[in-house]
Amino acid sequence: MLISVVPIGNSRGIRIPKSILQQLDIEEKVELEIHNKEIVIRPFKSKPRDGWSKEFMKMHREGEDSSLIENLDDQNDFQWEW
Repeated sequence: MLISVVPIGNSRGIRIPKSILQQLDIEEKVELEIHNKEIVIRPFKSKPRDGWSKEFMKMHREGEDSSLIENLDDQNDFQWEW
């Protein structure tokens, strides 16, 4: 697909056709990077915790889900510091 580069204020840009935006579920933002002298545009995931459940299950299977802090079950020995 050939797309024209058009003036946008003091810059230049492209218009992404609506059909492509819909296919890629692009709403407000995209990630833009340069790779091997090419511009790569990726949809930006706006759901920050998307995929966490899958990763937590993987951590559990691999035994990487142990607690990083000591067990505080015995509240009798615990004192708050103010």
